[in-house]
Amino acid sequence: MSQGSPFSVACAEGADADALAAALSARLIPPDGGDALGFLYVTDALARQLPQLLSALREGTGVPHWTGSVGVALCTTGREIYDRPAAVAMIGGFPKGSTHILPVLKDSDAPLASLLAEWREPARFGVLHADPGNPRTPDLIGQVGERTGLFCVGGLTSSQADDLQIAGEVTRGGVSGALFGESVQVITAHTQGCTPIGPAHRITQATGNVLIELDNRPALDVFQEDIGEVLARDMQRAGGFIVAAFPVEGSDTRDYLVRNLVAVDTGQKLVAVGDRVREGGRIMFCRRDANAAMDDLRRMLADLRHRAPEGARGALYFSCLGRGRHQFGDDSRELRTISEELGDIPLVGFFANGEIFHNRLYGYTGVLTLFL
Repeated sequence: MSQGSPFSVACAEGADADALAAALSARLIPPDGGDALGFLYVTDALARQLPQLLSALREGTGVPHWTGSVGVALCTTGREIYDRPAAVAMIGGFPKGSTHILPVLKDSDAPLASLLAEWREPARFGVLHADPGNPRTPDLIGQVGERTGLFCVGGLTSSQADDLQIAGEVTRGGVSGALFGESVQVITAHTQGCTPIGPAHRITQATGNVLIELDNRPALDVFQEDIGEVLARDMQRAGGFIVAAFPVEGSDTRDYLVRNLVAVDTGQKLVAVGDRVREGGRIMFCRRDANAAMDDLRRMLADLRHRAPEGARGALYFSCLGRGRHQFGDDSRELRTISEELGDIPLVGFFANGEIFHNRLYGYTGVLTLFL
């Protein structure tokens, strides 16, 4: 197996698991040596058939090790797939001993510590898929990176059926995925889908997820000043495209974690957001902006193209459910832009309930990883 061998990718639609597996297997080419790892993403219409599909795909390709997730919508090279039963799959070749399936972590990262202790090659990078229904998911994502030195990317399962992931076998309820050793060359980046509309404010009084005071002033007063007079008169409309954002401390880029607005209390002048807040921290407000999001996507792609002048063997893309057709239109513009800027790289992924980048949980972002 050559480190430079391209990955193979396939896409198939339909509701029959065996027929899907046959169609995918016919297009997938396993490497002739080293470690083979498969990535499989299916729409939630196929959630109940995922065990059968995975088993048939394992048999049809001869590749035993797979990771992946269910998603409401899927990503593949130059295309977004919505509202139909479909599957996308990719097989990559890696140096022998450089990959390992991460078993599901539900309560703690203890299984990860024992796994790494048995692994000869130091792990450096992880692709994670996580269950949004587990309240410990954000903490587990952080622990995987902080306690091991791993740089992790990925996404939270999105589904109107079962929240299933793949980690060697079909699983659920926690954080799982695949780990890669230092001999696997990757580069990764993320793009924001929201633009700040005002300065960062100090949280001077808060409880739980409720902002009481910002900069020693009523939180709602500060919020309304930032969003402007027109939106301040129509708070329901503001909730449709204004979000909260927490600046990442110590970041040398203008990085921030986006969370939805949950409610406002005009009587007590409170603002509730979709995450716990801490007094002394910082927060700002952002607007969803399709043009700015496309500009930032192209900025990210130009940066990756500069960092990988010889191209990539394969790619993973995890985008937010609020992006794709909801932000850029129905013509697969987000995925087509990636192909326009980077070429038709073999790519799979899904639209997630939250995106993982550098061990943090983001919203309204796109996370792109290139295997070199």
